[in-house]
Amino acid sequence: MKTIGVIGGMSWESSAEYYKLINRHTKARLGGHHNARSLMVTVDFAPIEALQRTGDWPALGEQLADAARQLERGGAELVILATNTMHRVCEAIEQAIDVPFLHIADPTGAALRAAGIERVGLLGTRYTMEQTFYTGRLRERHGLETRVPDEAERADVHRIIYDELCHGKVKDDSRAVYQRVIETLAARGAQAVILGCTEISLLIKPEDSVLPVFDTTALHAQAAVEWAIESA
Repeated sequence: MKTIGVIGGMSWESSAEYYKLINRHTKARLGGHHNARSLMVTVDFAPIEALQRTGDWPALGEQLADAARQLERGGAELVILATNTMHRVCEAIEQAIDVPFLHIADPTGAALRAAGIERVGLLGTRYTMEQTFYTGRLRERHGLETRVPDEAERADVHRIIYDELCHGKVKDDSRAVYQRVIETLAARGAQAVILGCTEISLLIKPEDSVLPVFDTTALHAQAAVEWAIESA
């Protein structure tokens, strides 16, 4: 099995989930006492979040490119970024390393198309829902029509991620907010919903949604393991 390098810390809550999922899937695939060969560089989320708010994406790209280089120097043979939002700067990461980089939207897009989905709702940070780096990739590479919540709903979804889930706070009333947003997306024609922030799976499980759930964290982790095993 090849070595998976993970850029984590955005937030550490979801990075811990990545570590668990990567190793759980490795054990399921290889059996016995196997776990994944992996490295993780954990960035400090506070300065990352501050730069997000000011929109300084070039500085963010430099920071994450540096983290990717650290992983490559440490022996990583594949790099993944354990966050949806920061794929806004994926080109800076890809240009900084010689090993492959697995984009989080691609395993999700492939799974949606395999399930026959054409119109999908997207939940994530305001950056992911409102900018085109994510929805554009789903459209151009996977032929998916993406629908996002309205402005007030986007504000609620974003606030719950940053003020609660990133701090490990999982609240029933916030789950109810997300459930109502998903119901609205379903009424607007979405056939499924993407949990397009790596913390959302802490709050929303498949049984909580009226739509089929596509969890980017789980799909990304699984795809990384499959690559690491099949490429060895």
